[in-house]
Order: sequence, then structure tokens, then C-alpha cells
Amino acid sequence: MAVNKKFEGYLILADKIKDNSFDAIAAIKKLGIKTVMLTGDSEATAQAIGQKLHIDEIVHGVLPKDKAEYVKKYQAQGKVVGMVGDGINDAPALAASNVAFAIGSGTDAAIETASITILRNDLSGVVEAIQLSKKTIRIIKQNLFWAFVYNSIGIPLAAFGMLNPMFAAFAMSMSSVSVISNSLRLRK
Repeated sequence: MAVNKKFEGYLILADKIKDNSFDAIAAIKKLGIKTVMLTGDSEATAQAIGQKLHIDEIVHGVLPKDKAEYVKKYQAQGKVVGMVGDGINDAPALAASNVAFAIGSGTDAAIETASITILRNDLSGVVEAIQLSKKTIRIIKQNLFWAFVYNSIGIPLAAFGMLNPMFAAFAMSMSSVSVISNSLRLRK
């Protein structure tokens, strides 16, 4: 800064990292997910933010088309890539990723391209979405297991006439009730 053409001091501007970003990144890493920051920012800015957040890999000076190439590079290594973005510059990488998360305050291009839109303007929604998807898969597998057990016991008994039709109808209804009840546990 200068006053009357005389140097008076510096003015330093920086993006403030949201407080919940620290917890969200830690939670993502705790799930065993590698974190990579792809940014168009300068090296100094990217390193400062990435190191504070304990990001595993920091890539700076990346153009939008290059972000999509990084996604494809990880996919070529057999990795499943989840991309989080909020701007039009993230849209190509969001489109290329296996799972795309748009932050709710993002541009229409990011939201339209994403698989999942996080309504809140923070990364904790990404963690919640990942945890919910893992629970959903676990519930689906449990439901398939119990349906298989019911059918592997009930069908042979019914085929050999060893199962009363009224009991078979009741057992089939109970199978459906157990699957629905198990699925409702996701609401917690």
C-alpha cells in the first residue's frame, strides 16, 4: 500500500478455510480415501491450503481440461474417483469422475454435471453421502442374503409339498417385512 506515492505497508488477501473442512478432510481420510487437491491457484497458495488441510497430493496451476485428465489418469490406475467441485471450471472433471459431488452453492454447470449435489456449502455433506452409500450397500447385501435364505428353504419345502400354502404365504410376507424393516434402519 502507498500513501502519496510513499510505501506504507503490505495488504495480504487469502481465502479463509472453512472450519468444518478440517474435520471433513480428516473423516474422508479415515474412510481410507486418498485426498487430492487440483487447483488453478499458484503453488504457494495451493501448498499453504493443502498442507493446512493435510491433503495427500496437491496439484497447482491446473486448467479445467487438465483436471479431467487427472481424473482419467487415476481411473487408468484402476482407482474409483470421486470429484468435488463447485465451479464451471470443475465441470469437465466432474463429468469424467466415477462419482461427482457438487457443492450446493456452486454454478449450474457443476450442479448439472454432478451425480450428487450437496445442499450445504461445506464438505461435511460429502462425508455423509459416502457414509450413507456404504450403509446402503451393506443393507442391500443383508437383504439379498436373507431373501436367499428364505427362498432356499421355502421353495424346496413348497416344491415337495412339505409346506402348508397358508404358512408359505405368511413366510413370504414376513420376508418382505424383514427386508423393509432392515432398510428402514437407514433413516437413523
